[in-house]
Amino acid sequence: MTKQSHATDGNNDFALPALQHWRLQIDHDQILFASLDRANETVNALSRAVLEEFEQILDYVEDRPPKGLVIMSAKKTGFIYGADVNDFEGFEEAAHVTKEIRRVHGMFRRLEVLSFPTVAAIEGFCLGGGLELALACRYRIAKNTNQTKLGFPEVQLGIFPGFGGSARSVQRIGGLKAMELMLSSRQVSASKARSIGLIDKLIGRHESLTWAARHIILKGGKAHKPGLLARLSNSGPVRPFLASQMRKQTKRKVKPGFYPAPFKLIDTWEQFGNYPHGMMQAEADAVGRLMVGSTAKGLRRVFHLMELLKSQGKQTDFKARHVHVIGAGVMGGDIAAWCALRGLSVSLQDREMKFIQPAIKRAHALFKRKLRDPLKVKAAITRLQADPNGQLVSRSDVVIEAIFEDRDAKTALFQSLEPNLKAGAVLATNTSAIPLEELAAGLKQPERLIGLHFFNPVAQMPLVEVVKGRKSSDEMLDRGAAFCRQISRFPLPVKSSPGFLVNRVLAPYMMKALQMHREGTSAEALDAAAEKFGMPMGPVELADTVGLDVCLMVTDVLHKGSEVDQLIENPDRAFVEQHVNKGNLGKKSGKGFYTWRNGKPVKYPPNLSGYDLDSIGESLMSAYHQECQAALKDKVVKDADLADAGMIFGTGFPPFRGGPLHYFSQTAAVSSHSDQSEVAANV
Repeated sequence: MTKQSHATDGNNDFALPALQHWRLQIDHDQILFASLDRANETVNALSRAVLEEFEQILDYVEDRPPKGLVIMSAKKTGFIYGADVNDFEGFEEAAHVTKEIRRVHGMFRRLEVLSFPTVAAIEGFCLGGGLELALACRYRIAKNTNQTKLGFPEVQLGIFPGFGGSARSVQRIGGLKAMELMLSSRQVSASKARSIGLIDKLIGRHESLTWAARHIILKGGKAHKPGLLARLSNSGPVRPFLASQMRKQTKRKVKPGFYPAPFKLIDTWEQFGNYPHGMMQAEADAVGRLMVGSTAKGLRRVFHLMELLKSQGKQTDFKARHVHVIGAGVMGGDIAAWCALRGLSVSLQDREMKFIQPAIKRAHALFKRKLRDPLKVKAAITRLQADPNGQLVSRSDVVIEAIFEDRDAKTALFQSLEPNLKAGAVLATNTSAIPLEELAAGLKQPERLIGLHFFNPVAQMPLVEVVKGRKSSDEMLDRGAAFCRQISRFPLPVKSSPGFLVNRVLAPYMMKALQMHREGTSAEALDAAAEKFGMPMGPVELADTVGLDVCLMVTDVLHKGSEVDQLIENPDRAFVEQHVNKGNLGKKSGKGFYTWRNGKPVKYPPNLSGYDLDSIGESLMSAYHQECQAALKDKVVKDADLADAGMIFGTGFPPFRGGPLHYFSQTAAVSSHSDQSEVAANV
């Protein structure tokens, strides 16, 4: 139940409207503070209801102008995270989206032209629609803390800033800086935002946003104005050149046919960059069309899948302080390095120091590349320590086994570890394929063993499979998922079965490609067909990258699993084994199906001639999709959403397609509709 607020000053009675999502207060200087506190949500977003109430606030201040208006957040989680993604659903007509956008344009324009000072007071995340709202204010101030981040993430959702953000940002900070911010989806710190002109004033972490905003309104403030170079970047003679460079750089990252939003943004700016009204109109039209397109729909689904994975493990308040990793090979060493990078204390064990030292060296390189600040690098180095004798196992909250894939060796290791584990510690294996039931057989408490299956390269792959054995306890699984979120990784709950989810699907997909290669299709054509579909890497290059010996091991494990469809024929296994027996293991040996030079495969484009890449891609993805369906049928994951999430974040299935099960179900529905239409037409 909301309460109506009142403030009295002299003979003027300010009766504030009763609102559900905004807290309104007028101080003795007649400054109105509008604090967003979206009801029943932990974070602020510009939902339709929030904006409708904001319209009421505008009606109020236009009718009874205060001394100034301050827009801020009443939540500790941040200013405004953006527009509510759920409000994007349900639109099928671009004209309907454009109409809604123009309504918001009208609101923000009313805010922009108010006769009194307006201040956006920012602490925490100020993203997307939140930044667009702030840009419509006369002044922007921000608290200089690590939590304050500003940015435009819209291209990750298949659109670009549509609430006036594209038009206002290029005017506020110049086309070059604004376009880089929008095209990259990069979030910048408060100090960086101040340096480029997004923020007019910074205050310290212990200063009051309320008092800083009052001071600007009462004493006047200096709003940022773009410098000469920033203004020149919007000028007619310069824009076409800069736009062409932006297209070239963007094409190196994404293809226009897959991700049209950044290219449409560039087109819009090139045409209207120095004409704010025209760019505003073009923004509404373009974002309306993008919003109802297949790419935006697919990427919105990916956003929801991401939120689904982030929700895993929230049933526990478990938080790890110390992690112990056993096995300092590429995988184990990189897991240890990543945990240290994310702020945990880590110990790394192997048989001798000489096996640990290369991992420590790789970790130092990672810290320097990611952290840059020498003090932060030094702190991360301090958090990672060699422990060849495993003396720190007993103080560890999470113990991760990452030795070579040998069932007996792993089982013996777990039996030796169990007596030294502290109560409540998570015992995990990074096995890529061996069922947990076999590994837990010798444990007195088999319920504490779970799988935490990372993917290579650890620093780049965002997914971790949290594997449940038949006896794994729910508490340990929740703790494992919470640990994954703690180190900024998406936990995917899967059932223990041969290959789990990701390897189970990838193995038949790669073996289908190798079968086609054995039968005469060039490796280049196979990879090009998969990449044309949208995969980040073709299956033959992927097999070489993973290692043909590893592929052979995984397929052997899968072959023994009674739940796995028999998609792998003996001649194809023999085809791979021939290469392995010759020492041609792929990227790591310098030769596999490709010859590798400087870390890249040597490919011959002429090998594409005469191939129907669409048909090849259909065959490859058919094997991929069939195994996804089989894994879902076998309940390796709970539902299709988790299966799609696993394949997007674990294998790079093209995000714009929304996941394999979603994509193929949509394709089947469209095909069925087309067939019915054709029958009706013939009748």
